[in-house]
Amino acid sequence: MSSSVFQLLVLAGVALFLIFKLRSVLGTRGGFEKPPIAGGGARTRPEFDVIEGGPDPDITDFVEDGSSSAKALAAMKEAEPGFMVATFLEGAREAFEMILMAFENGDISEVEDLISAEISNAFNPILLDRHERRLTVEASLVAIRDVTLKEAVFDPDSGLAELTVRFVCELTSAVKDHRGKVVEGDPNEIRRQKHVWTFARHMGAQDPNWQLIATME
Repeated sequence: MSSSVFQLLVLAGVALFLIFKLRSVLGTRGGFEKPPIAGGGARTRPEFDVIEGGPDPDITDFVEDGSSSAKALAAMKEAEPGFMVATFLEGAREAFEMILMAFENGDISEVEDLISAEISNAFNPILLDRHERRLTVEASLVAIRDVTLKEAVFDPDSGLAELTVRFVCELTSAVKDHRGKVVEGDPNEIRRQKHVWTFARHMGAQDPNWQLIATME
């Protein structure tokens, strides 16, 4: 037997010995042993079933849980699953700024879709009076300090939803005559105002716009 063949036999024997020892120490896979976790052996967080019927933070963050407003908001969500209170309030904030400044500047034509006929009819005589007296208003909205949902009402039969929101804002405003003389207000004075507005919409309607239907300071 050549020396090279003898060396191969020795190496094969050593390999068989090592395989036998490893199997005796580590054992073999069997029984109910769980397979390794894909992506490595790192421990993952346990999964829990979602419990239905708990408080909706999109409601309870804005109104008291169990209140009539909370129940109305829940019914609105059932009628229109995509409705979100937080999203509505963001839109109400933008609508408030647009409508308020349009009124102050004397031209509500660009916000007609956001106000009801009743609000338009209430605004127009005031704007007409300014025009006839040749008065102009210079106003600037400094900041909207607070947007609070005060009340929610929902009629399940008609699908009509009404949401009342309080706005606290700071603005400058001055009324000037045709010569540019300030006759009311102060363009340099920042005044704080509180407004309570009610918006309405039929839930489930294709038109996503809410309309301003009532105002109160």
